This record gives sequence, structure tokens and C-alpha cells, in this order.
Amino acid sequence: MTRFAFTVEFDGRPFMGWQRQAHGPSVQQAIEDAIHAVTGERVVVHAAGRTDAGVHGLAMRAHADVAKPMTPFRLMEAINARLGRQPVAILGCEEVSDDWHARFSCIGRSYVYRIVNRRAALTFEAGLAWQVKPQLDAGAMHDAAQVLVGLHDFTTFRSAHCQSASPVKTLDRLSVEREGDRIAIHAGARSFLHHQVRSMVGCLAMVGMGRWSADDLRDALEARNRAALGLNAPPDGLYFVRADYPA
Repeated sequence: MTRFAFTVEFDGRPFMGWQRQAHGPSVQQAIEDAIHAVTGERVVVHAAGRTDAGVHGLAMRAHADVAKPMTPFRLMEAINARLGRQPVAILGCEEVSDDWHARFSCIGRSYVYRIVNRRAALTFEAGLAWQVKPQLDAGAMHDAAQVLVGLHDFTTFRSAHCQSASPVKTLDRLSVEREGDRIAIHAGARSFLHHQVRSMVGCLAMVGMGRWSADDLRDALEARNRAALGLNAPPDGLYFVRADYPA
């Protein structure tokens, strides 16, 4: 039995999320079915994190244990061939030790949220970014975002369906950058709560539109109450970009 680690890219639009679901297609199922077609084995593909329906992945890390003797390159090529036209691709594959785990060995996760700040409708990027028509003040958004950096109780920014044992998390980075009509919000932490990034982005957009101030954002954080949330951004603009592991 060999443990293979994968780097996975996917367009989240056709899927119910990463995790296998009984009521619709998932990225996990697509990869597991492809591995079964290649090896005849029913395996479980474990990922560094879960994503919601419509959320995308640029470099999700995952692993699976495979009994059939194969080189990483051959396995990667075979899986990609079996994935067919599904918008999922294995970008990298390598053998790892049996104690390496995509989720439990991970020490940091990074996301980017993409906003297109313009009035004209999205064409190529429909479903791949959040269109916000009112002009956003990215500088005010970045300054307010620093209120959320550090160790906090993020109950306000946590989905009611979140399964995490605690709402207390340490947010290592939350930055806002503008280039033309594109705004990118970068978030990094060891782990995140369900909907945490989308909830933070939604409230930062309210700051950018002038509806909230940094103090309003701080009040929402300190309320520790989901009812205090200003806005939950849609999944369209959210991308899992990196998982970090010990050297």
C-alpha cells in the first residue's frame, strides 16, 4: 500500500463542495471514482480542507492509499484521463510517508476571495468572482480587516452548521488588495470555521461601501452572535490556494 499526495485544481460550480454528498456530485467523489476506474480499488481521498458548493480550488492538497503498484506520474496521468470533462485536475502527485495526512499534518491554510468591482455584468468570470457594483474603498477594507487578525472568538462569522469544537481561531492574515476593478482578499490561518472567510468578506464589503466602519466590524466580532453578521458573501469568489506542511 502506497500513500500518494495530490495537488488538485477544481472549478467548484458543478459540485456540492469537496466532500462526498448523497444529494449531489462532489470533488472527492469525482477523484475517488477515477481512482477506482484506474486501480479497481475503492479508496478514500482525504483533503486539507472542505469547501462549500461553488467554492473553487487552485491547489488543494489531498491523499489516498493505493495498493496497485504505480509511479506517481502514471497515477496522476491515469486519474486525469478518467476525470474526463469534469473540471477537476491533478496538478501534482508524489509518494509520501504513511504518517503524512493531508488534513491532520497541515499547519496552515490560505484562501483568496476575488471581487470584480464594476457595474457591467460579468461574462467570462460569472460564477468565478463576486460582482459588487457600488464602488468599494479597498483601503478602508484593508484597514478594517486588521480588527479581525489575531486570536478571537469568531462566533459571529461562523455558520450555524459549523462542526468545529470551538469558535476560537487565530487568523494570521487578512489583507485587501486592488488592481483596477479587481479586489483580492487574502486570508491565512491554521484552520477556519465553516463560512468564516465568506462572512468576513461580506462584512468587509459593507465597510468598502461605507455602510459599516471598522468600529462596526469590531462590534460584530465582539458580539459573538451570528445575528450580528452584516453580510455573508457568495461562494463564487472563494478559492482554496495553499496548504502548508512542516518541512
